[in-house]
Amino acid sequence: MKKILAVTIITLSVFASCKKDQVAEPVEITPKAPKEAQIVEPSGDQCYASTGASKIELSYNVNSHQEVNGKLSYNIAGKDKNEGTVIGNMKGDTLIADYTFMSEGVSSIREVAFIEREGILYEGYGDVVEANGKVSFKDKKLLKFDQKNTLTKVDCKAE
Repeated sequence: MKKILAVTIITLSVFASCKKDQVAEPVEITPKAPKEAQIVEPSGDQCYASTGASKIELSYNVNSHQEVNGKLSYNIAGKDKNEGTVIGNMKGDTLIADYTFMSEGVSSIREVAFIEREGILYEGYGDVVEANGKVSFKDKKLLKFDQKNTLTKVDCKAE
């Protein structure tokens, strides 16, 4: 009985996850559905950086449970630099994490999203809400990933 219930729940969740709203934008990248249960080896340290006047750097580690922890920094031209930590999860090819950072002497938390395609990370954006001192995406299914915020894979710096 428990096996039948478990199989039914898994089957329903697979069907429910397949129903995704598709928005017709030429530069939008749609996340792939997470893979079904499998043993995943830790991927080790991953490092990415943007190029140009504005600099974004992300380094993280993914463990065997697809949990992510690492560091993220934004040094955007004309804005205050902020840097902090990311803690989250990989869901298929998408990283969803809480970014805890200091900016102008104030500690803040906001949700960030990145999708990986062929060694390039695309930063996600969408409508946000603030609750309990944290800025989160209103609906992760409606996130947009475009080519203006890209990070390429780089060698990790020795710390």
